[in-house]
Amino acid sequence: LRYVDTEGAYADGAWHATADAAWRFAGFDPAPATAEVLVSLQDDGDRVAVTGIGGGGRISPLWMSGPLQVRRSADTLVLVEGSAREARDVARRAEAAVPVVRRVLPTWQRGLVVEVPASVDALDRTLDADPGTYDQIAAVTTSADGQLTPQSPVHVFVNPDVYDGLRPTGAQVVMSHEATHVATGAFLSTMPLWILEGFADYVALRDVDLPVARSASQIIAEVRKDGAPRSLPSADDFGTRTPDLGATYESAWLANRLLAQDGGQAALVRFYRDVDGGVPVGRALQTDFGLGVPAFTQQWRGLLQDLAS
Repeated sequence: LRYVDTEGAYADGAWHATADAAWRFAGFDPAPATAEVLVSLQDDGDRVAVTGIGGGGRISPLWMSGPLQVRRSADTLVLVEGSAREARDVARRAEAAVPVVRRVLPTWQRGLVVEVPASVDALDRTLDADPGTYDQIAAVTTSADGQLTPQSPVHVFVNPDVYDGLRPTGAQVVMSHEATHVATGAFLSTMPLWILEGFADYVALRDVDLPVARSASQIIAEVRKDGAPRSLPSADDFGTRTPDLGATYESAWLANRLLAQDGGQAALVRFYRDVDGGVPVGRALQTDFGLGVPAFTQQWRGLLQDLAS
């Protein structure tokens, strides 16, 4: 921590200061996270003590906020602002997510860091997000310091208000989905979200023994009600406050699953990497699957209609 400036002083000897902070979880973060944080201090006449870190319209790193439950394995580091039981459960799912991802992406070797604030409000403070941003989201993968650079450490941040209400299988799928985002560097990607999110769900659900009617129940209900969507999901369809967000994710998963069934998993991984590297979607579809966007969209719509019939 490096002192930058005083934010304000009070008559009782308390004041705030801004500080440049740098931190790194050895063995997991390739480079330090860096951010300006608010530090609360108290002068009692004999000494000055730090009484808190965070707030003031800046990110509030979870590990600086107070005591945490910490679980570490060779491949995972889990920090939980909660009970020992919650930490054990999250750690077990994080450890299970790593081999799930490596079965599809075997070159990913860096470990997984998962942070669990006490509530969605605490999550908003940790990430300096607007209230309500993550109300519907069980977890999000993003940089630990709020910066969008290739060097920024990327962690999974869990919203316990949603995640804790999931069934065990659903909670594991969420963790494996987010671990896929970590493995692919998805937080920096500009690819269409139907590929980015659908691929992560493909990896997470690949070995899960659930019928499609259950895994895709929300989009099936939407198709029965309104018919199949005319086009693949847009960025707007993935808005965190979109009412039918679950159906959108399921439709994107089905699109990626369809590609894997048509051309094989290796072709799907190659397609993902091609688009992530800047190849236009239409060209990548043609190269990797011999399909144009209209033809693939029609196949996908047909699949949705069949499932809803």
